[in-house]
Amino acid sequence: MSTLPGPDGKERCKWCAGAPEFLPYHDREWGFPVADDIRLFEKLCLESFQSGLSWRTILNKREAFRAAFDGFDFHKVATYGDADVERLLNDAGIVRHKGKITSVINNAAHAVEMVATEGSLAAFFWRYEEAFDPTKTPQTRTTSDMAIALSKELKKRGWKFLGPTTVFAFMQAMGLLNDHSTGCVIRADVDAARKTFAKPV
Repeated sequence: MSTLPGPDGKERCKWCAGAPEFLPYHDREWGFPVADDIRLFEKLCLESFQSGLSWRTILNKREAFRAAFDGFDFHKVATYGDADVERLLNDAGIVRHKGKITSVINNAAHAVEMVATEGSLAAFFWRYEEAFDPTKTPQTRTTSDMAIALSKELKKRGWKFLGPTTVFAFMQAMGLLNDHSTGCVIRADVDAARKTFAKPV
């Protein structure tokens, strides 16, 4: 069974029962299409920080991450220097992993470049939207051909800490595919949002 009844008795993806904070995240954010560059950059950063950790850990620290990284405004983060790295390494509210911290700063610089060349991060990322495939059961994959292609392209452009599994999780969360379980009550809401979504160009 890939779903469980929620507090209202309606079926939802089983994973959202794993912690109390998962339910609002599942119902209001996960899978809904996003075109905002700051939110897209934030999610990529948080997914890279999650590597080797649980999403619950990252979700519970999300506000602290936002405070530490200037709301994930990549134009600001791109200007960070050694003093900022030291500040972040001493911030107990976030995950203090030097490689991940420096990769966010590195990726912010490349995000600025991408906006200059592609128009927006959203315009670039939405080129990798997953086409619906009825043969693929939701939440049975940890990556996909499109995630592999996107990860390779980001690496080619100098981005770091964004392998195919991390990128696929980003795509699931930001609505580049609808990976809610077939019986999940939110799946129809996500489908409706995707149908009216103005794809960035």
